[in-house]
Amino acid sequence: MFSDPLTSISLIVFAYLLGSVSAAIITCKLMGLPDPRTQGSRNPGATNVMRIGGKKAAAITLLGDMLKGLVPVLVARWFTGNELTLALVAVAAFLGHLYPLFFGFKGGKGVATSLGAILGVSWPVALAMIVTWLIVAYGFKISSMAALVASALSPFYFWFFSGSTTYMIMGTFIAVLLIWRHRSNIQRLLEGTEK
Repeated sequence: MFSDPLTSISLIVFAYLLGSVSAAIITCKLMGLPDPRTQGSRNPGATNVMRIGGKKAAAITLLGDMLKGLVPVLVARWFTGNELTLALVAVAAFLGHLYPLFFGFKGGKGVATSLGAILGVSWPVALAMIVTWLIVAYGFKISSMAALVASALSPFYFWFFSGSTTYMIMGTFIAVLLIWRHRSNIQRLLEGTEK
């Protein structure tokens, strides 16, 4: 269990609150772009920001979303090496992005934030996911499909690189939620209309 319950709970709350900060909305506001929740796919994520404001705005959003997943896990590592705490901190940051406290609990799909969180937990797993994404994206030219495949394989990567049941469960939970959040993309993939 937790090495120090109060510290662990504080880290989990911090992770959720940081995850709730929308990089897409803040970037668009600072760059004088429309609110991403009102344009394009209406998703506050890097892909939609690229449609609205181009590559620079998208890159800033992507970096911001990854950092809010990575930073809480690195902070948690500073305080404790407890696997359960690290896993819950990663999940909390991810859930903050999906259901942000500061934006009416309506967030993005969580690809970049989950990758950042996983990077903090296990860089080999994150690297394997990035390689998977690149291979699928290069082969099929569909970003959402690449993200779904990479995420779906993450529990197996955790098993291979760490052998940790806790991290495998964490990876499975994140993958299931990512698939759920991409259900409209999956429908379009099945229909052959996904961009």
